Amino acid sequence: MVDSDGFRPNVGIIVANSDGMLLWARRCGQDAWQFPQGGIEGNETPLDALYRELAEEVGLNEEDVAILGATQRWLRYRLPRRMIRRTGKRCIGQKQIWFLLRLLADEQQVRLDGCPHPEFDNWRWVDYWRPVEEVIFFKRRVYRQALEELSIYLRQDLPSAGGSVEGRAVCIPPAAKRRVR
Repeated sequence: MVDSDGFRPNVGIIVANSDGMLLWARRCGQDAWQFPQGGIEGNETPLDALYRELAEEVGLNEEDVAILGATQRWLRYRLPRRMIRRTGKRCIGQKQIWFLLRLLADEQQVRLDGCPHPEFDNWRWVDYWRPVEEVIFFKRRVYRQALEELSIYLRQDLPSAGGSVEGRAVCIPPAAKRRVR
């Protein structure tokens, strides 16, 4: 599905551990690292897509994580010209709602082989801002925007700040609850 402006609706998934480190995954067969992400299907909300992609890409279920926050609006990036397909509905980039999650389950629950065609073949924990430096160049601005907007939720949640996931009301923006057309 591609919107009228040429952007494919997508969710970005940032999983943090209790120390504030982020799950960083390597694309299969490449030296390219990124956050889990994936397209929103026609019958889904971004929230629905979050849980489906989380299970498919890293083997985690809804009960394995807690949502700490989500971006308030769609963040967009454009693909480089050489990566834009010339056939079919023209997709010039992606628009994403980003979610920041706290891992509640043991990290041994992370599984990269939970679907027939895995996206990733390795993962590790990294410092909060490291992904902005390491992700492929055309995604850097969106990564920076998402991490800047979501950082407040992580700071509030860390044990050193007296934070706790349990019983906390999370503000999920309306855009994350609407079906994409």
